Amino acid sequence: MRFGLVPVADALGTILAHGVPAAALSKGIVLGDGHVLALKALGIENVTVARLEKGDVGEDDAAVQLANALAPNADAQGVRLTKASTGRVNIMSLRAGLFELDVARITALNRINPMITLATLPNLRRVEAGVMLATIKVIAYALPQEEVNDACRVLGGDLAQGDAMTIRSAMIKTATLIETHHPGQRSQPKGRRVLDARLDRLGTNLVETLDVPHEETAIINAIANAEGEMIFFLTASATSDPNDTAPAALRRAGGLVTRFGMPVDPGNLLFLGSFEDKPVIGLPGCARSPAMNGADWVMERVICGLPIGTDEISAMGVGGLLKDIPERGRPRS
Repeated sequence: MRFGLVPVADALGTILAHGVPAAALSKGIVLGDGHVLALKALGIENVTVARLEKGDVGEDDAAVQLANALAPNADAQGVRLTKASTGRVNIMSLRAGLFELDVARITALNRINPMITLATLPNLRRVEAGVMLATIKVIAYALPQEEVNDACRVLGGDLAQGDAMTIRSAMIKTATLIETHHPGQRSQPKGRRVLDARLDRLGTNLVETLDVPHEETAIINAIANAEGEMIFFLTASATSDPNDTAPAALRRAGGLVTRFGMPVDPGNLLFLGSFEDKPVIGLPGCARSPAMNGADWVMERVICGLPIGTDEISAMGVGGLLKDIPERGRPRS
């Protein structure tokens, strides 16, 4: 593509790079005979234009090719592509879930040519239907088709790698909450309401809440009788050790505790485990607040079928200092 100032007489068929309000001409239009006559009538001698050369592809066509390479199976990926305009195609979500990206491939795309850009939401961001996930913007009015092909190959990659982006939907549809209380302690419905709302955002139902005394035998019985495909704990006292009441009861019931504690604040006092084929999450006390906390990141991955273990939780420390919550008994400060 050639870009620059040319005489109006030579501008026929070129792309107007800068609008001319006096002639009611917008940037990006292809100049026809009438446009050229209007410019001449205003006494304008030169205009800045873009002129496609052999092997070039226009901005909208390039954006569409890139979008199709990014979302070759759009419905299955849970995304929708908008119509191209001014070199831009937006990628919208069709469903709720976790927005998963192949970060390496998207970074590689953005290295090919500064005129080819792809901006996305962060990897593993929870999204709802109708949210803009990403935007492809071809900055130049045209690009060499060869470079567009290179970019499409990067996005497509090896078919064995799967798609460069997808929305992971909930694989776990039902959950049980086990709440514990001390003698004489009042039930705290706020915690179950907040958990219900968290689960609902992903399409998972809180099918039951079992309110039991804060002692091992009662918790063991509740675990054995839980109906949900996943079990959550909200305990009367903060779980402050791997051998505390709830994790100890989980092990005695025949389950496993695979992780205690996480480098996200609020959310440090979370534990993760399993009972038979059911994931188990011991929620920190901050989960009674609707504010974001470390438990959100763990439960979203578990519900959507993504791996979550020591490596994944350890990596959450970078970016894991979240906004403190007013309900906290002992604020950081």
